[in-house]
Amino acid sequence: MADRILIIAEAGVNHNGSLEIAKKLIDTAKECGADIVKFQTAKLSSLVSKSAPMAEYQKENIGKEESQKEMLSKLLLPFDDYKILADYCKTMGIKFLSTPFDAESIEFLDPLLDIWKIPSGEITNYPYLVKIAKTGKDIILSTGMCTMQEVEDALKVLRENGAGKITILHCTTNYPTPMEDVNLKAMLSLKESFGCDVGYSDHTRGIEVPIAAAALGATVLEKHFTLDRNMEGPDHKASLEPEELKEMVQAVRNIEKALGTGIKEPTEAELKNRLVARKSIVAAKDIKMGELFTEDNITTKRPGSGISPMRWKDVIGTKAVRDFEEDELIEL
Repeated sequence: MADRILIIAEAGVNHNGSLEIAKKLIDTAKECGADIVKFQTAKLSSLVSKSAPMAEYQKENIGKEESQKEMLSKLLLPFDDYKILADYCKTMGIKFLSTPFDAESIEFLDPLLDIWKIPSGEITNYPYLVKIAKTGKDIILSTGMCTMQEVEDALKVLRENGAGKITILHCTTNYPTPMEDVNLKAMLSLKESFGCDVGYSDHTRGIEVPIAAAALGATVLEKHFTLDRNMEGPDHKASLEPEELKEMVQAVRNIEKALGTGIKEPTEAELKNRLVARKSIVAAKDIKMGELFTEDNITTKRPGSGISPMRWKDVIGTKAVRDFEEDELIEL
């Protein structure tokens, strides 16, 4: 990744199965300043079995219980729509990305993408990892629900099968994620343990945590967004609305500027201000030529354009080269 933090606006399935809503999500991501808009691509028959249950957060967010298959059948787009969306992203000047959830989706998306996003749920899917790695493309790897050993095992599979550069995202798979479950310091542990660039995929309410992740050194940030949090669907309630996404992007860009180079040195503005803010050695009272400078007849006051108080010991005991009035800058 570049020095600039890559901001992924995660549309996911918040289009609710509508191509037109998906296009509006692309428009919104672009307007809000995101670098990438990301969807999810799956072949329903390959993704879930008939009996796979919904997650608790899905039941709560949707307000009813049905099988995962029933829920997802209303949320997934046909493959051809993703080609339309990829072309639309080019027209709009924003990068298209979609997460594949099965082998057929990987094959379909391969020509449309130059980078992969592996979701947390697939990190233990050996044949899936091998198939993606063998494309040789760079990978963004989410690690929700993972132990460190599982992350290590996945990285080994990806690297042994020819994956490009891998960026690891810390993530908590719960929608929304309570603050006490974020464990943002784990992002730093991933960086230290595996020597990869790291980032954060956020499912909390609000924008504080991704901003904090930016300050901690995230190179990639991912956040769900929606046109309206009151829309029906499993992920809308943990998503940002457009104005919030725009605010998050701007805050992250400000953090990027604020992080700076890491070299501690005065800025150009500070060089001017330190003359005003710092002090110099001045006469505490009138001093006659030839008189010795002592603790009693000199002191420190602003401005900082004279002899620095750090030379105090050099000045004490020397003779005044001329008369000095009270508050006048001392000269040697």
